[in-house]
Amino acid sequence: MKIVLFGPPGSGKGTQAELLKEKEGFYHFSTGDLFRYEISKQSELGNKVKKYLENGLLVPDKIVITLVENFLKDNYEKKIVFDGYPRTIPQAMALDEFLFQRNKKVDFCFLIELSEEEIIKRLTARRVCQNCGAIYNLNFKMPKVENICDLCGGNLIQRDDDKEEVIRERIITYYKETLPLIEYYQKKNNLYRIDGNQGRDYVYSEIIKKIKG
Repeated sequence: MKIVLFGPPGSGKGTQAELLKEKEGFYHFSTGDLFRYEISKQSELGNKVKKYLENGLLVPDKIVITLVENFLKDNYEKKIVFDGYPRTIPQAMALDEFLFQRNKKVDFCFLIELSEEEIIKRLTARRVCQNCGAIYNLNFKMPKVENICDLCGGNLIQRDDDKEEVIRERIITYYKETLPLIEYYQKKNNLYRIDGNQGRDYVYSEIIKKIKG
């Protein structure tokens, strides 16, 4: 089974992917992890990715598609949940074509919808450990000691991209980029919308209902 998860910043795509990995044995695929792996290997494509990222540029579709297909060649038989991938129509089409050639397909595409107010509430409350990268949230996952990481004792900070003015820009970008993909999967009749305002457990239960149908 192959699942695609979409949603605005703060919608909990990564959390849902991790739950599916832990409870249902899915492989959690994210391009961020793939980029980091290729960069650490210092592969030819990894070095190209690094240059784009260091200059604040989006990695071109051609490179992303090549990296993803190289990964899938050895892993396409696995149950995979794609977290925030594909991001463009060419990426979606390439994924469909790759799977089709192997008698596979994207079985479900879940769109986790969230109000702008809730996105801002969730993300402005996020804090990250400067030392180990652990993530906390002042609304529902507070550290035991204020501004101190439970795991390593490092200082907790608010990332620049979790400040309200930046979040509003990220929301605008998300809708511009994602709307064509929503329409793409709607036409394929495999898009399912879930109200992310209802919280993590509700979203997970709705995903499980669909995939176990």
